Amino acid sequence: MNAPLQSRETGDISDEMTKKPSLTLLIAAPRGFCAGVDRAIEIVEKSLERYGAPVYVRHEIVHNKFVVDALKAKGAVFVEELDEVPDDAPVVFSAHGVPKSVPAEAQRRQMIYVDATCPLVSKVHRQAERQIEKGQHIIFIGHAGHPEVIGTMGQVEDGQITLVETIEDVQQLPFTTEDSLSYLTQTTLSVDDTAEVIEALTERYPQIVGPKAEDICYATSNRQAAVKRIAPASDLVLVIGAPNSSNSLRLVEVAERMGTSAKLIQRASDIDPSWLDGVGTIGLTAGASAPEMLVREVVARLNEWRDVEERTLVAAEEKMVFKLPRQLVD
Repeated sequence: MNAPLQSRETGDISDEMTKKPSLTLLIAAPRGFCAGVDRAIEIVEKSLERYGAPVYVRHEIVHNKFVVDALKAKGAVFVEELDEVPDDAPVVFSAHGVPKSVPAEAQRRQMIYVDATCPLVSKVHRQAERQIEKGQHIIFIGHAGHPEVIGTMGQVEDGQITLVETIEDVQQLPFTTEDSLSYLTQTTLSVDDTAEVIEALTERYPQIVGPKAEDICYATSNRQAAVKRIAPASDLVLVIGAPNSSNSLRLVEVAERMGTSAKLIQRASDIDPSWLDGVGTIGLTAGASAPEMLVREVVARLNEWRDVEERTLVAAEEKMVFKLPRQLVD
């Protein structure tokens, strides 16, 4: 008589033993691809359709290995310098922008080239030219060695632009309050850190002139704002992005600045299960070069270990779309 009852009890105990612990997953919005990245990837794909493989790409089109590998599989060949590209092969310039010398050399060699520079980076390039035309020396806030910084500094002659990264760099500048100065910034910086550097600049040089609108792009600002929404309620924030992606690294810093542990991962396979020990809520976002499928891959991975409840926290709506270069549309 008691056998069925005993069986049910055993089943209940078994269910309890196999039930996964719960996990709240706060997913940031917006996240992932921005309009400039969408455009750059489409430029490579359209170039392959129009010119056929191989199409060369100077530098990674965007800083994401998954994206780069996918384009390689379609026939894109990634190089670091123009001299690695045959004269008769089409070449695409990356979304980060290039110094003026690069398209000039491509024209000299009569190459077919397509410029995938993000329009918001191109805007900074035009601002640099206008500031020099006004006789101003440019203080450029950015990270040394980043392709965008190299590209922007290469829009003007040597000696017309000075790079600073920190408030300490500002204090070392040799200029006086009599000098005609202006400033510009890399588009993928920390909003908060950059504001502090600009404050230090304007305090030391009250005459310095800034751009009419901030140079940090809408996508960078929005993704940092979204992290600020998820981080306070999270025990851990995961940022999907590449180690050489400036905007992704800034998202990690934003979360850490808010007192939350944060880790940069490239794929779901990077997640160590031990990270989940004692964790009830994880925040999840992706840098502007990371596709949404990598976000879903991470969610699926977390579901292997936990009973995941997803919630999306929206910081801004994005509807920006950039046109393709005319040569790929006509």
